[in-house]
Amino acid sequence: MRLILTLVALLFALPVQAQDALLLRPERVFDGIDPRPHTGWSVLVRGNRIEAAGPDVRAPADARVIDLPGQTLMPGLIEGHSHLFLHPYNETSWDDQVLHEPLALRTARAVNHARATLMAGFTTVRDLGTEGAGYADAGLRRAINEGIVPGPRMLIASRAIVATGAYGPKGFEPGVEVPLGAEEADGADLVRVVRSQIGAGADLVKLYADYRWGPGEPSRPTFSQAELTEAVEAAHSAGRQVAVHAGTAEGMRRAILAGADTLEHGDAGTPEIFRLMAEHGVALCPTLAATDQITRYRGWDGVEPAPQNVLTKRSAFAAARAAGVEICMGGDVGVYAHGNNALELELMAAQGMPAAEVLIAATSGNAAIFDLTDRGAVRAGLLADLVAVEGDPTADISAVRAVRLVIKDGQIARDERTAAR
Repeated sequence: MRLILTLVALLFALPVQAQDALLLRPERVFDGIDPRPHTGWSVLVRGNRIEAAGPDVRAPADARVIDLPGQTLMPGLIEGHSHLFLHPYNETSWDDQVLHEPLALRTARAVNHARATLMAGFTTVRDLGTEGAGYADAGLRRAINEGIVPGPRMLIASRAIVATGAYGPKGFEPGVEVPLGAEEADGADLVRVVRSQIGAGADLVKLYADYRWGPGEPSRPTFSQAELTEAVEAAHSAGRQVAVHAGTAEGMRRAILAGADTLEHGDAGTPEIFRLMAEHGVALCPTLAATDQITRYRGWDGVEPAPQNVLTKRSAFAAARAAGVEICMGGDVGVYAHGNNALELELMAAQGMPAAEVLIAATSGNAAIFDLTDRGAVRAGLLADLVAVEGDPTADISAVRAVRLVIKDGQIARDERTAAR
């Protein structure tokens, strides 16, 4: 026994192994907060955290130094509206993905989608529904967290929640049970379903405030004001945020008054509705890229003037900004290819949002909206989720596509510096 105690004492007396240090020396640092990039800055990473960032950061004796000439180092980007279990609709329609693709196939695709997302510099995604793939997102999140497969940090909404009869796929014999792209619930049962999804691992709850009741119909409100309010209260009581699909003015109004944290799409928002959003502190994920890509799948070649649905989307985005609504960067990726997440940033900039503001929305902005206090900026103490791109994305937003280095949790996930030269 005395020998065992002596060995234990020696073990506790051993010095703690220092964590590896990494000093990054780019041309400039966009810190996620200041719209102006900082020249002459270096960033020191130790373990999975940023230890220091600024003009006078020196390399410790044990540090590995990486020079990034001509490149901008910035926080890992945060995708605000993703569906990792979907792939582009011009490859396979949404109905066929939900109805005919086996869960194992969809999960295998999602693994590839997660890797493509991370390699594109997006180190966090808010995934807003598996669209018929059940709780497979919880398994993918765990596989990423355990280092089994590469991918971004995931905030998951799992099945999403719709009013009975208000979602698809549709067009089958009435009474025949058809797999759906979300979970149906109504009335008092809505609270039970909110809690059951949270219990199954959902980080947030997604609700559909409106949708098309029948083929060819316009979207109309689904849940009543009372239903939405009770569902949001149940989610908030469990410490979960609520994202609400809302494209109609009335659906948006109900979701805002219910206390939603973000609204997705907002196509038919009016100046009055957007002012109400701003007053209640509700953020908008405009999903410009989804509308752009779906319209192209239907034959639009990108020539202006754009079709009416694209113009409506652009008008809503402008009205939201004019009303002072906080903008979430989220493109509904999955409708288009994962790894092409930068498309939403480019479209936001094309519609008049300054490039630096777009980058802030995709970093510290999304982090603040989603209550992610440990990321979104290049600041000491935050997670070492970083991306280096060729050029200056605050001058040309498309520079975010020229990814040269991706660091997640202090570990290099992608290194294209040699290829860049």
